[in-house]
Amino acid sequence: MSPSPTALFCLGLCLGRVPAQSGPLPKPSLQALPSSLVPLEKPVTLRCQGPPGVDLYRLEKLSSSRYQDQAVLFIPAMKRSLAGRYRCSYQNGSLWSLPSDQLELIATGVFAKPSLSAQPSPAVSSGGDVTLQCQTRYGFDQFALYKEGDPAPYKNPERWYRASFPIITVTAAHSGTYRCYSFSSRDPYLWSAPSDPLELVVTEFSEATAELTISFTNKVFTTETSRSITASPKESDSPAGPARQYYTKGNLVRICLGAVILILLAGFLAEDWHSRRKRLRHRGRAVQRPLPPLPPLPQTRKSHGGQDGGRPDVHSRGLCS
Repeated sequence: MSPSPTALFCLGLCLGRVPAQSGPLPKPSLQALPSSLVPLEKPVTLRCQGPPGVDLYRLEKLSSSRYQDQAVLFIPAMKRSLAGRYRCSYQNGSLWSLPSDQLELIATGVFAKPSLSAQPSPAVSSGGDVTLQCQTRYGFDQFALYKEGDPAPYKNPERWYRASFPIITVTAAHSGTYRCYSFSSRDPYLWSAPSDPLELVVTEFSEATAELTISFTNKVFTTETSRSITASPKESDSPAGPARQYYTKGNLVRICLGAVILILLAGFLAEDWHSRRKRLRHRGRAVQRPLPPLPPLPQTRKSHGGQDGGRPDVHSRGLCS
């Protein structure tokens, strides 16, 4: 009966030896510090990271025969010739690991910077849409958009000297500082200088929030207006002071206008009463005025020789004697 694999492993530990692993070793990681976008003449460090106890690291530049057997490559000044794709691997005993993911080391500042704009505006509400547009005066057919904090840029092949990067249904995670680059597909690792930074601001604002804000504002405004009637002069320094003063002045104007109307009405009533009293006095004086003299009575003729039958003129005698 042959021993089990576990027994062979324990025997190897007791003898100070570990059985050789079959198959390739796990791949390491490769990163550029501080960034894989390196301006010309600026330093950068490539670092290959594997498990502890590695016997040998190998760092190589693809599409060339250049490599070095070390885990760290320090570049004091970036050159155009150093831009390209890199990868690394390590060796333990006679076994090599799988190669790391490829790293694109890009030289920036080779060409003039493009311009970056946001349409319709760099300030957008959450859930809205915005388009970032990169434009250059040169005939580049490749563009890349880079957001600070992201591990890699967003590439967009486009012609006609500009490229659009639409962002549909933005969220708070899209807020940040953006820059764009332009380059040619013939030299994919030689990029322009970055555009001026563009700050994208995403505001969290909904219809429910708007209605609540309007309702709360109206409630506060109504409350402050009712308080302004009895507000003291010291409260004029508060934020609601101008509104209180405005409504206090309005109340004073209304009171003064009402007082003027009352005064006018009182004047009209006094004038009407005075005119009526004057007419009554005029009527009283007309009644007490003396009657005009009566017209004179007609004179009667005296009778001569009793032609009227001898009837004495009693009325004439009595009055004349």
